[in-house]
Amino acid sequence: MITKNKVVSLNYRLRKNNENGELVEETFGAEPMVFLYGTGSMIPKFEAELNGKKVGDTTNFGIAAAEAYGERDEKALVSLPIDIFKVDGAIDMEMIKVGNVLPMQDNEGNRMDGTVTDVTETEVKMDFNHPLAGQDLHFEVEIVDIRDATKEELEHGHVHGAGGHHH
Repeated sequence: MITKNKVVSLNYRLRKNNENGELVEETFGAEPMVFLYGTGSMIPKFEAELNGKKVGDTTNFGIAAAEAYGERDEKALVSLPIDIFKVDGAIDMEMIKVGNVLPMQDNEGNRMDGTVTDVTETEVKMDFNHPLAGQDLHFEVEIVDIRDATKEELEHGHVHGAGGHHH
């Protein structure tokens, strides 16, 4: 049964809005997602929906945007000088194509991903909202496996080995 500190393997289908919405991603027919339950690595409402489930159980549920990746934040839309994208004195226009997701750092050195939304001669506009911010989500889930976490996994706060983290 899924409880805190269990390693959970599951297949899921994620759609926007509801069970008939646009498919975002799925693991059915591929490697299941594996995570350490109850450590805060997943959306809290996602974990709450799985609590107490057993291997072979299936479930469908929605998560409102506010309980998923939050509402869109207009302050996360940023214009940056194009010169900061120079590498060896030149700007790689392939890198700053509209739609590309680029790893960036804020002034404190925190890593965050930004999506290029517009490029002019002088600036690059980027959106640092999560790609699913402002979006209601719908999940179809099948529990594939449940096991006790190892001592090392509990100490590190994530799954090791197949489907997990490798050091």
